Amino acid sequence: MASPELDTLRIIDANLNRIGEGLRLLEELARMILNDANLTQQLKTMRHQILETDKRFNQRLLQARDSEGDVGINLEAPPKKEQELLNILVANSRRVQESLRTIEELAKIPQTGLDTEKFKKARFDLYTIERNLLSHLLRQDKVPRLSGLYVIVDTQALLKRSHIDVAKAAIAGGARVIQLRDKTSTKKELLPIAEQLKELCAGHNVLFIINDHLDLLLAVDADGLHLGQDDLPIKTTRRLLPVDKILGISTRTVAGAVAAQAEGADYIAVGAMYPTPYKQAAQVVGVERLSQVRKTVTLPLVAIGGINKENAAAVMAAGADSIAVIRAVVQAEAPQKATREIVNVIKASKTS
Repeated sequence: MASPELDTLRIIDANLNRIGEGLRLLEELARMILNDANLTQQLKTMRHQILETDKRFNQRLLQARDSEGDVGINLEAPPKKEQELLNILVANSRRVQESLRTIEELAKIPQTGLDTEKFKKARFDLYTIERNLLSHLLRQDKVPRLSGLYVIVDTQALLKRSHIDVAKAAIAGGARVIQLRDKTSTKKELLPIAEQLKELCAGHNVLFIINDHLDLLLAVDADGLHLGQDDLPIKTTRRLLPVDKILGISTRTVAGAVAAQAEGADYIAVGAMYPTPYKQAAQVVGVERLSQVRKTVTLPLVAIGGINKENAAAVMAAGADSIAVIRAVVQAEAPQKATREIVNVIKASKTS
């Protein structure tokens, strides 16, 4: 019959193995599926810190190990009908958390020589990492759709046209993203417009983004939120956003783009590309800045500012994944035709 000390070491050894296996899977998911260097590094660092034990303690664990005598070796949980990535992520996160808690409690026994606070901290850190992983995975189907024409339906630019009519025309012309932007109306006035745009976009598999107003996004269940540099910080916004909502950030600098990626943005809008009479105060950074940002970050890039069918090809060549326009569509004599012409330029740029 094994001694109490050996039994304790066996439990610790088994749970350290579970932690290592689970963290490795989460790390590979972050690296290979989500392409997230920050989360990958966090998980790798946690795995190394948790599994790092001194040589003597490791020898004690190996001596206590009894895989052949483990009565639970052939016990398995009932199989699930669907083993989607989401289920795998959650199952392995919980597996690691449970094992960390087990060792955290056993580490209170003086003879183990383990630091209970180390395992407690790792457990709480993993709660945050799990949320971030889950959030990224749930947004995976939306982010790739940021790869065509992004039409900003701006109330002031409409010149009394209907939000819905212009959005319908843009979608018919091939727009893949519609953003509602309004700097003057009240939320009460915007709510029914946002509800109609959400319904329209959902019916055509088009992303619907709200500019600035987090509460309006929540009210209509939009697909995402777009913020400027002077709006709520990214980390704060990400905490408040539902985990499946995408977040876009406007920036003029390479440093701003790098920070946005590190802090949790899903895409970056870079501009202005060209002078625009619509927003005369906008600083023109040009396609050169877009190229610099493209070399620095991996997130989808949305180019904005003075873009039309004549210069769209140059913007795409500089590294844009998507082109955002206001005036070129919203104020066009025939918005559907204008949209189609720019969409055709984007498609041609991707095949050339």
